[in-house]
Amino acid sequence: MDNSTLRRILDESKTVAMVGLSGNWYRPSYFAAKYLLDKGYDVIPVNPNYDEVLGQRCYPDLASIPRQVDIVDLFQRTEEVPKFVQPAIDMGAKVLWLQLGIVNDEAAAAATKAGLEVVMDRCMKIEYARLFGGLNWAGVDTGIISAKRPRKVS
Repeated sequence: MDNSTLRRILDESKTVAMVGLSGNWYRPSYFAAKYLLDKGYDVIPVNPNYDEVLGQRCYPDLASIPRQVDIVDLFQRTEEVPKFVQPAIDMGAKVLWLQLGIVNDEAAAAATKAGLEVVMDRCMKIEYARLFGGLNWAGVDTGIISAKRPRKVS
């Protein structure tokens, strides 16, 4: 997908249902959600294991979200992706976004056939930072650099 298309998607979309968002601060989904919240996106956590993540009400599945969503952002295994396509279509999402390392051509074809744009094997956080963030293109300005805790130096 070219930069102008990614830029348009990120610029026009404001509500993101993040499927698989973890409440653990060291998980990539948490980094991405925090960053997108800080950039003004409305991030809706979708994970049956939590009531709330990052101060946002968490929903058990896409069908439970009571409002319009622009992007369904999947932090799911490749083989799990197809089961999220129809719920994304049913809720009127415009984009199905598969995170880094996730590629599923079958799911992409079904989503595209239904009129959704599909982004695969890319991180929203990284793409936003790269396209809109100037010198912070790597997207590391979440305030969390590493999952490792600093060691005491004696």
